[in-house]
Amino acid sequence: MILPIVAYGNPVLKKVSKEIDQDYLKLKELIANMWETMYNGRGVGLAAPQIGLPIRLFIVDSLQLINENEKNDDEEEKYKLKFGIKKVFINPTIIEEKGPAWQYEEGCLSIPDVRVKINRKEIVHIKYFDENFLEHIEIYDGMNARIIQHEYDHIQGILLTDHMTPLKRSLIKGKLENISKGKIDVKYKMKFSSGK
Repeated sequence: MILPIVAYGNPVLKKVSKEIDQDYLKLKELIANMWETMYNGRGVGLAAPQIGLPIRLFIVDSLQLINENEKNDDEEEKYKLKFGIKKVFINPTIIEEKGPAWQYEEGCLSIPDVRVKINRKEIVHIKYFDENFLEHIEIYDGMNARIIQHEYDHIQGILLTDHMTPLKRSLIKGKLENISKGKIDVKYKMKFSSGK
């Protein structure tokens, strides 16, 4: 089932999420709905707060980027997308972020039509549980690391706009207000603060 994506301005997006256990009500159904919702919005990651749930859960599918990127001539971008992943991250903890920082323009399903250049470390070392509540400790790099860091921000209550300077944020203040009120044209289902 496709769920509405919570828009910028909803307080759930600014909360630090809580851990869950394997008895969380209808967890498998929730994860299936999140995949469907993410693909419907043409995203590569989705965190539970984006569907209104302040829990430490996010999903990532960077495999779809590899096919799109085959057409790209930029060798550095090809390297960063060399190995795609499709994974569920429950109760994740980032152990370490390391390596050189690299800048990339990111978007977010909760803040449509806003792109922000963000510097993130090249490598992320993360501990998490999968959908079967098996624990993993893994290292990711390149685009996989970036997507994980972006989704991890969501469960920490951090948005793209928090990476912007106050000046840049003030320049798009009107656009952000319109997003929160639902005054935006999107191709996927959203839930706005105004209740629209």
